[in-house]
Amino acid sequence: MSKILETYRQRTPGSAAAHHRAVKSVVGGNSRGSAYWNPYPLMIERASGTRLIDIDGNEYIDLLNNYTSLAHGHAYPPIVEAVTRQVELGTAWVGNNRWQNELAETLIERVASVESIRFANSGTEAGMLALTIARVVTGRDKVLMARFGYHGSLMEFEVGSFPDLFTHGADNTYLGNYNDAGSFEEILRAHGEEIAAVFLEPVMGAGGVVRAAPEFLKRVQAAAKAGGALFVLDEVIAFRLATGGAQSLLGIDPDLTMFGKVIGGGFPVGAVGGRLEYLKVFDPKAPRALHSGTFNANPVTMTAGLVSVRELTSARIERMDELATRLADSLTAAAGKLSLPLSINRAGSLLNLFFTKQAPQATPVREDAATIALFHLAAMNHGLMPAGRGMIVLSTVMDDALIDEIAQRAAAAMADVA
Repeated sequence: MSKILETYRQRTPGSAAAHHRAVKSVVGGNSRGSAYWNPYPLMIERASGTRLIDIDGNEYIDLLNNYTSLAHGHAYPPIVEAVTRQVELGTAWVGNNRWQNELAETLIERVASVESIRFANSGTEAGMLALTIARVVTGRDKVLMARFGYHGSLMEFEVGSFPDLFTHGADNTYLGNYNDAGSFEEILRAHGEEIAAVFLEPVMGAGGVVRAAPEFLKRVQAAAKAGGALFVLDEVIAFRLATGGAQSLLGIDPDLTMFGKVIGGGFPVGAVGGRLEYLKVFDPKAPRALHSGTFNANPVTMTAGLVSVRELTSARIERMDELATRLADSLTAAAGKLSLPLSINRAGSLLNLFFTKQAPQATPVREDAATIALFHLAAMNHGLMPAGRGMIVLSTVMDDALIDEIAQRAAAAMADVA
């Protein structure tokens, strides 16, 4: 660790100084837990395409793309052009804008289960809205989700994401085991009259890019319906996997769908869509629940999101899948030459590395915790920016040559770790 850490510190004195300054005014030095790592996070100065530049002038190939939100990389010209035009016309006002209509219509056209939609400013807000709808519709309070799943920072969801760390919200949350339909069915049989909604991800992003078995989701959905609970599919991360979202690949027809990240084109966004009968709880002519927000569906986000979604075509999604396969194969080969155990979970353009012989099922406890921390710092020393937990996210502006360059740099980082 000492050599890798020493190299990191030598390369990034500006980031160290910036972090030291930040901790004096911001608790922990940042406002986003997933963007912190030891000894300190980088201070990024600018970004374009696939590249990040830190305050010290170091360049990195971005392998994270803001945790899946930048499907087209940084400062994607069509988005920049559209947003620049809109900023000159105004950034927010009380009243509608036509971009909201067009983005909503585009999402409804693409996602078969969505008849109507409401926009917010984050995936967390999307989860909050979905839970509000479920509580109003069912008259119940409690939630059922997967242990170690992630649906945002609401207390009811945090206790499920980190059950060993958080206890607040526990009274309202039941936990099943991901890909174990029986555990969900058992809870719904025993406590169904209390549960307003079942929340599940088609791919557990924070849990290590763990894919749901189609039969698992279908059985849980059937059990939720039988118990009178709504079935909510969290597509905040997975929507990039197909033009109709992961639900179109899995044959799932949820009551409500959570959106975020890619539908904002790099700007803050969240949304919940689904059956009109459920979304009607927010109808201002006969409201059963309140949904407001100063920047909901603001014209800048809607403009950027419309371009982002329209440019995320089936052909581009398929191309990212091909590149992800190429990268996974190259990384596996590189690790093999170094006699490093490596397993990779992959779902389309999403990958998660584990320096173990077999990738675990969803769990925050990692056998390779020390190794992945080493690799994260070593990767940055070699000009790569993956997630600290080994997650890698591709974008449409990547190509074969770049994937080969990434593989070479990652191999050098693995050699340092070995």
